[in-house]
Amino acid sequence: MKKLFELLKQDFWKNNAIFVQMLGLCPTLAVTSSAVNALGLSIATTCILTLTNTMVSLLRKIILPEVRIPVYVLLIASLVTCTQIIMEAFTYTLYEALGIFIALIATNCIIIGRAEAYASKNNVVMSFFDGLFVGLGYTFVLVIIGSIREIIGKGTWFKGLDQLLGFRYADTYLTVLDSDKTLLIAILPPGAFITLGLLIAFKNFVDLKILKTRTE
Repeated sequence: MKKLFELLKQDFWKNNAIFVQMLGLCPTLAVTSSAVNALGLSIATTCILTLTNTMVSLLRKIILPEVRIPVYVLLIASLVTCTQIIMEAFTYTLYEALGIFIALIATNCIIIGRAEAYASKNNVVMSFFDGLFVGLGYTFVLVIIGSIREIIGKGTWFKGLDQLLGFRYADTYLTVLDSDKTLLIAILPPGAFITLGLLIAFKNFVDLKILKTRTE
């Protein structure tokens, strides 16, 4: 349990894929104009990441070192294709909203990076949780960015939840700001860079405060 807790701290916060490693920034900046889009893509990415880690760990002793990267890519591409089919069948509106970024999960450096750096060297259980924890850290960042941008840019929070959960949730969202008090720049590309930069600065500030407290 202690080992899992330490892995959670590393993957979720200390070595966060976006805040620290700066990986997967293309989808992070592109799809976070709303909280629902961010949540949809991050759930799909987390599932693929967790399954990839598990499968790579299971097969690590029989995959030849010379072909390991092509095998990893093939596994990821297969899982992405399955995810696309499932999303197209059950969450078609969200599938259309995310567009090409679902297919581009196959090229996400976070997934192949964890397969190579962790899953190929550790047992199935630890690899499964590593994928899950990295995915949770990724989800946390995307939803935070998406929430901030949506609230400031549109005045709503989680509008469009029906794209993910069905038509019954069409009116399930919060109106935080009046439309005349929003800032359009928040949902434009510059808003994504500004939001991400401020969040990284905040994380570094928190880390420095924690370090200072421990040394006193």
